[in-house]
Amino acid sequence: MATATQDAVLGGAVDLAREAALELAEHPQDVGEHLGYTVDGDRLVSHRFACTAKGYRGWVWTVTLSRVPRARRATVCEAVLLPGDDAVLAPAWVPWDERLRPGDIGPGDVLPFRADDPRLEPGFTPTGDPEVDEVAIGELALARNRVLSPVGIAEAAERWYRSPQGPASAGAVASAQPCLSCGFLVPLQGPLGTVFGVCVNEWSPDDGKVVALEHGCGAHSETDVEPRPSEWPDVPVARDLVLVPTAEVVAGPGGGRAAAAGEALAAEPLGEPAEAAEVAVAGAGAEVAAGGTAEAPVAVETVTVESVTVEVEVSAAGEAPAQDAAPAEDATES
Repeated sequence: MATATQDAVLGGAVDLAREAALELAEHPQDVGEHLGYTVDGDRLVSHRFACTAKGYRGWVWTVTLSRVPRARRATVCEAVLLPGDDAVLAPAWVPWDERLRPGDIGPGDVLPFRADDPRLEPGFTPTGDPEVDEVAIGELALARNRVLSPVGIAEAAERWYRSPQGPASAGAVASAQPCLSCGFLVPLQGPLGTVFGVCVNEWSPDDGKVVALEHGCGAHSETDVEPRPSEWPDVPVARDLVLVPTAEVVAGPGGGRAAAAGEALAAEPLGEPAEAAEVAVAGAGAEVAAGGTAEAPVAVETVTVESVTVEVEVSAAGEAPAQDAAPAEDATES
């Protein structure tokens, strides 16, 4: 096979090749320095220019030139942007069902069916024997189209054992007792039940997760801590207040005799509230009769003894007492 020879006409047509690269580039500054050319065949040369566009490190503009025999003029065949030796390229295309990773499936996503999944094998077919069918169907739940194969069981066991719920996690190493002796562990059925169980303690960080029997945490059902004194100062607690019944008389225009009547009422035993009230009313009425006219037309005195409240209305001199002040009227006439 003959080797292509150098072509001075095509090798010197750098400006023509640059113009073709500028037409292809989005911005003129995206075409950098001339990197040389390669001879692709007889009267066929490709010029290369550095690409300075952002995100295209290592890419080159490649413009291919040619000419007809005995012609002294080059012609542009094509202009493309090609990756160089150190160009950043996208990874090789992988089918959708092969590039999925755990955690990629979201709500509404559906995986394609895999008829040859090595993790599964055909399920149990009823034999008609009650004892055999009871164990396979009732206890092991094998009456499904496909169940876990030995490969699937081994992969799940290894994945769970190396997870944060395995025996080598920080919580398991720091725990005092393993999950095997915890009352909140629900064991699994089948071969996986010999190594794993499900935690059902809401206070545990592993609640609702598959845990290794050698795993552990601080929420074990049999753990305890020594009581420690409180770091806060012991503040005395205030006791409940005890209310003592008292009697208080508010002095009105009657002067000292009304106050004296109130003191006498307060000194009376609590067992005779009605009699004490009559004494206060009589004293107030006598004061009004002896004192003459009063500046205030009406004054109200309230005496409270436990749950008994007596209101006394004192009328001014020269006015007829109201019907509500009947005790005061009796005291004046006497």
